Amino acid sequence: MKTLAKILLIAILGASLLQAAAFEKQAKTRAAKVVLSSQKPLTTGSNTLHISVGGDKFKDADVSIKIFMPAMPGMPYMEARADAKNLGNGLYEAKVNLAMGGTWQVHIFITPKNGKKIRAKTSINI
Repeated sequence: MKTLAKILLIAILGASLLQAAAFEKQAKTRAAKVVLSSQKPLTTGSNTLHISVGGDKFKDADVSIKIFMPAMPGMPYMEARADAKNLGNGLYEAKVNLAMGGTWQVHIFITPKNGKKIRAKTSINI
């Protein structure tokens, strides 16, 4: 009986550690490597996202994020927008509120001081 209890405890701890893994996903764009991440798993409600943008010309850019879920039968269009705070060296932080679980589309807008504005796209599932 003790062995069964130990196995059950290990399974529960293992499952909880898997759920506590950080979130990281690469966004698609041709102009730069853009990585969207979070120190905690994404949930409904408030989330802090980190946006890493590769390339010297993007180290001091203006970055904003738009996360949206298209309208579906019985459910309206939902959107969260935020201007990202520059943390230095191509790293940015944005706080967004996701109203419900499901698949959200993510657009990251990056405007360098010199050059053309780019958009990186990905999706997240919470």
